[in-house]
Amino acid sequence: MSTDRREFLQRLTLSGVALGVLPASLSAHEPDRTTPDTSPLYNEWLADAQQPPALTFDASWTAKLTGKYKTVFDVPEINGGGGVWRAGAWSNHLRDVLKVEPTDITSVVVIRHAGIPLAMNHEFWDLYDVAKASKVTHPMTGKKTRRNPVLMTVTDDQMPASYAAIALHKQIERGTTVLGCNTAFAGMVSLVARKDKLPFPEARSKALTMLVPGVILQPNGIFGVALAQHHGCAFVAAS
Repeated sequence: MSTDRREFLQRLTLSGVALGVLPASLSAHEPDRTTPDTSPLYNEWLADAQQPPALTFDASWTAKLTGKYKTVFDVPEINGGGGVWRAGAWSNHLRDVLKVEPTDITSVVVIRHAGIPLAMNHEFWDLYDVAKASKVTHPMTGKKTRRNPVLMTVTDDQMPASYAAIALHKQIERGTTVLGCNTAFAGMVSLVARKDKLPFPEARSKALTMLVPGVILQPNGIFGVALAQHHGCAFVAAS
């Protein structure tokens, strides 16, 4: 095992990622799952949200759910990006601990609800100051940032190499299916419409250009989660 890989596994164990929890520096807040979400910010995102009259959605991703080890990671909160990293850690642990071949591993990450900004690129986070509004800091340093934590790199963000290796775009490159909730995405569109004073259709077109390449919008996040489970994926509440 390489030094970098060993360091990564040690970090995951010590930080609690492997056990399903994250240190405070990686979390905007820990949601109370005993009560409905009442986040003022999330409600504000959706306050003016509108949906186009007719949309088509691609469900062909289900044909990729063929691995022996199939898991869908539900990411409804930002929580410092921990839900996305847990998905990447799971794949690494299967390879390192059980010696599973990559072709036998199928991951689906569903970004929905208040976690939807994780599906947006750095430009969006900078233009609309998502980190400040959502109280997100740099996951390693705790300092202020204007960047999406799950897209951070070694060079630009001083992220550990092993964390950068399981950034969202890196997981997509390796074949992970990443789904986005279109209902929550409408909240991102409303941010664009308000700040840029654009009609909603134009704001949606602009927001789509800042969606992380490879993210597949679905009617809503639960649709994606349930469909993945229907096709045999185990469920993980990742954030």
